[in-house]
Formats: sequence, C-alpha cells, structure tokens
Amino acid sequence: MGRSDSCQVFLVMPDKALRVGVVMDPIRSITPKKDSSLAMLLEATRRNAEIHYFEQADLRILAGQALGRSRRLEVRDNNDAWFEFGSEQDITLGDLDVILMRKDPPFDMEFVYTTYILDRAAASGCLIVNNPQALRDMNEKAYTAWFPDYTPLTTRSMDDMRAFLAEHGHVVIKPLDGMGGKSIFVIKKGDNNANVIFETLTDYGRRFAMVQQYIPEITLGDKRILLIDGEPVPYALARIPSANDNRGNLVMGATGKGQPLSDRDQEICAAVGPVLRERGVIFAGLDVIGDYMTEVNVTSPTGIRELDRQFDLNIAGLMFDAIERRLA
Repeated sequence: MGRSDSCQVFLVMPDKALRVGVVMDPIRSITPKKDSSLAMLLEATRRNAEIHYFEQADLRILAGQALGRSRRLEVRDNNDAWFEFGSEQDITLGDLDVILMRKDPPFDMEFVYTTYILDRAAASGCLIVNNPQALRDMNEKAYTAWFPDYTPLTTRSMDDMRAFLAEHGHVVIKPLDGMGGKSIFVIKKGDNNANVIFETLTDYGRRFAMVQQYIPEITLGDKRILLIDGEPVPYALARIPSANDNRGNLVMGATGKGQPLSDRDQEICAAVGPVLRERGVIFAGLDVIGDYMTEVNVTSPTGIRELDRQFDLNIAGLMFDAIERRLA
C-alpha cells in the first residue's frame, strides 16, 4: 500500500470476532452498488463481525454513559436485497470494539451532538472511525486552510467575495456544511447573478461560505483520493462533470474514471496524511482538482466501490486492517 502501483490487503486476524457499530442514514435509502458504508459492512461480514446498526435518534447519554438502541444487521452484496435487521437491544456503546460514524452531512448541531455521544463511547474504550473531535474540527471545506501550499485561494465575506471575483475573474462559491455538490456555484466576472448568489449563500453576511479560484482542470475531473490511516490508495477516482454541469460529483451526473495518483497527488498526500493519522482519522477522502486540494472529507467519504470495481481492490479490507492494528 501507500506509494506503490498495487494495492494489497494483509489481514490482521483478531483474537475474536469484532463487535462493530455503524451510525448512518437509513440503510434502506442507500444505492448499494455505489455505497461505501455498505462496502465497509460487507468487509466486516467477511471477517465474521457482529454488526450493530444505529441511526442518530438511537443514541443517548445516561449518567455519563453512551448508550444505543441497536438493531443487529446482516448485509449482502445484492442490489435488490442488501440488508436484513435482526433483534433489537439496548447496549453500552463502549462495549463495542469499533463504531463507524458514517452519517452524511449536513454538518449541523444534531451531527455535533452525536459526536459528543461518541466521545463518551471512546472514553469507555471503543474506537470511533473517525475520531469525534476530528469530525468536529475538520470542516471539509475550511480545513483546506491548514495546507495553504496545496489549496486555491479562499475567502468568505460578501465584500471580499466581490473583490475576489473582480480580481480572479472566475470563481467557485460553496456552503461549508453541504455535500454532494449541493449549492455550489461557478461565477464569472460580469455575471449579474453574482450578488444574489453571495447574498443567498451567506444569508446576507450572517453565515460563512467559501469562495475559491476556479480551476480549469475540473474538465479533467475532480479527483477523490482515499487515505487509510494516512496512506493513500494508489488510484484516484476522477469525477468528470457532465457536459451540462460544472460539478464533479457522481450524484450530480459526473462520470467516475479511475487513474493512478500523479506526483502532485502523492505530494499532497504526503503532507496531509500524517496530520490526519495523528488526529485519529482512519478513513478520509481528499478532493483534488489539477494541482490543488479543494476539500478534506472526513465525515463519510465515498468512492470505495467504484475504485474496487475498476482496479480489483478491497479498500474496506485495508481500512479494517488499520482498525485491527489500532485495536491490537
């Protein structure tokens, strides 16, 4: 793994089957053939793990202890019938070996409250993927500012946005709490819609938003690079926008094309990966357009199933290897 041209899985066998929890959006609503959470759960099943399923409403704290209303979960790689629930029970989250926090954004206060509960589970000995504090600290858009050498210029006030557009001529503006390409706008100098876009995304200056330089290489794809415990999978998923859209998001019609990491991609991963590992981020996705990193995704990164199919990989296997090393 890492900076090689192949991606191998080295199994680390635990002394006993793992007890795995997953917090996610309703599993019945996912698209199985594309869902990275399902890929993780299928790998857990291959390892004979005991899987406990939760949605946010199933979690609570009582007397300082993190608890959850669990449904036992079985999954299969079947696009028509991919899951089955078993028995329900109240469990202490700290008794689980690992919890996969896979709730999609928006990153709202309900998400934050969930990370507080997961903090209490971690204090009782459960490994949370990813670390709850990292989930709170690493906003997927704003955290790029921690790596200015690899990030396009950014700003956020309405006056600054107008000046930024005037200076650079072609920009991208996005909210800080979204995902999947929602509410992302591409604006050129002279666009009479610019002011209303700035007003809408910032709620007339009352909310933070981000504006970045437009990177022309978006036409070649918005690359998703997956990192496992700080090390990159050696292939990126280039999400190439459709002819009638600017956004490199699969849910918005982009086409996913796998490709080897470039030298610049490797350089970015070498700078970002160790920081993520130190902060307890076991599974992350970097978004790179051309030579620049535009997002650091730590909440519920996707791309596993597309890369697995194109390159005969087992990325979830690499992730569980890293989990088991941490638990050893």
